[in-house]
Amino acid sequence: MSILGTNRRRSLRTGFTAALLLPLLALSACGYGSDKKDDNKNAPAANAGPSGAGSKAGTSASQIRLGFFANVTHATPLVGLQEGFFAKELGSTEIKPTVFNAGPAAIEALKGGSIDATYIGPNPSISGFTSTNGELLRIVAGATSGGASLVVKPGINSAADLKGKKIASPQLGGTQDVALRAWLGTNGYKVETTGKGDVNVVPTENAQTLAAFQKGDLDGAWLPEPWATRLVQEAGAKVLVDERTLWPQGKFVTTNLIVSTKFLKDHPDTVEALIKGQVTANDWAVANPDKAKAAVNAKITEYAGKPLAQNVLDASWPNIEIANDPLASSLRKLSEDGVKVGVTKPADIHGIYDLSLLNKVLAAAGKPAVSDGGFGPKK
Repeated sequence: MSILGTNRRRSLRTGFTAALLLPLLALSACGYGSDKKDDNKNAPAANAGPSGAGSKAGTSASQIRLGFFANVTHATPLVGLQEGFFAKELGSTEIKPTVFNAGPAAIEALKGGSIDATYIGPNPSISGFTSTNGELLRIVAGATSGGASLVVKPGINSAADLKGKKIASPQLGGTQDVALRAWLGTNGYKVETTGKGDVNVVPTENAQTLAAFQKGDLDGAWLPEPWATRLVQEAGAKVLVDERTLWPQGKFVTTNLIVSTKFLKDHPDTVEALIKGQVTANDWAVANPDKAKAAVNAKITEYAGKPLAQNVLDASWPNIEIANDPLASSLRKLSEDGVKVGVTKPADIHGIYDLSLLNKVLAAAGKPAVSDGGFGPKK
C-alpha cells in the first residue's frame, strides 16, 4: 500500500469515467484516462503562481502540484505515487497530483500557474519552452523511452499501402503526431496539418481511435502504450512500425519531467527531493517489474475507475524502458521534426535542460551523469 495514505479522490468527471467504461467516449490524447483536476478543494486556482510562493528561494515548498498522465508510458509517476517514493523524499511537502488529458493541457496549466511540475512528452515540452521564449520551464529529468507504434489493418503491409488511407494520431502537435507526420514524410508522402494530403492524418483521442478502428472507420494509428497494444489485442490491428526501430539503439524520449522555472528557482530543495523519489522509483520498477506493473495498474484504477486488462499490461510493458536519462540527442531531432512537418516554428531550444539536480542525485547514488546534449543552461 502506498505510504501516501488512504485519502481518496473526488469522483472523476463523468466524461473521464465513461471513457474507460464506454470506449466510444474520449479518453486521453496520451494517457489512459481523461484529465482530472486536483482533488483538493483548496488547491490554488489558475494564475495563482507556484505553490509556496512568497517563501525564500531555496526553501522547501509547502506543496508541489504534480501533473502526469494515467498510462503505461508514465510509469515513473504512477509508481512513485503508489509506492510512496515521492512522499518519502518530499517529507513535509505535500504532493497534489493532477491527471491531464494531453500534453498541451499540462503546458497551459503550467503557464497558468496551477501546477508546478509535470511528466509530459517531448514535443509539448519544446512548445512550452519556445512559445515563452525559454522562460516557462526546464526539463530536469527523463522518465521513459519507447512505447509508441504505428498499428494498422492487417491488409496494410508497407508504407506504400498507406496512400489515401486514414491514420489517427492522439493530438495535433503531440509527440506521436509529429512522429507519424515525420515518418510519412520520409516515405515520400505530403501531409497537411489540416489532415489533407496523400495520407489523411486525423488527430483523435485514444479511446475514440479504438472504437473507430473497431468500426472500420480508421486504417491505422500511431499511438503510445497501452493504446497500441489495445488496438492489436482488441481490434485486430498489427504493428507496422515500432518507433524504436527508427532510433539509434532503439532509444528516444517519450516522457520527461519538466518544472516551472520559477518553482525551480524558488524551491530547488523540493525539486531535488522529487528527483530523488523518481530515481528510487525507477530503480525499484526496473528491479521489480511485476510489482511495478501492479503499482501502475493500481493507480490507473484509482484515477480511471477501471484497470487495464492484465494481458494488455503484460504485452505493453516490455515496449517501454524506464530510465532517468532524458536522451537529449533525440530531443534535437524531435524539435527538428516538429518544424519540418509544420506543427512548430523554428526556435532555439538551448537552455531547455537543467540536469544539475538530477546529476547531483545520480552522483550521490553512485550512478553516471547524464548529458543535456549541449542544450543545458546558457552560458
